[in-house]
Amino acid sequence: MSTHPSRSADAWAGIITEAYAARTRPPLTRQLLDEVRQVVAEALREAEAANSPDAEWCERVNLVLDRSEMSLHAAVGPRLAVIDDATGTAVMMHRSEAGRPLRAFGGQ
Repeated sequence: MSTHPSRSADAWAGIITEAYAARTRPPLTRQLLDEVRQVVAEALREAEAANSPDAEWCERVNLVLDRSEMSLHAAVGPRLAVIDDATGTAVMMHRSEAGRPLRAFGGQ
């Protein structure tokens, strides 16, 4: 049984991608959002197939977000903290250093 049975991995990928995009700077183009959604969906399908616990879903998503940002060399966005089945939302948190969110274009 899936860790998050309320929605499919593809539906969660859409929810997570939209939550990520809302707080990513600079804003991502529609094409980049589609690419992020695809890699997030793939990571979630793998987690679902492996019947991974919630924390591993988050870890897998955050790894693909890290890779996506590294390939862009400009965007910085939040990371997945929790998938909330009850509300159908993804709770995102910004990574930080010294209590301040990371910024795009070169650090703090």
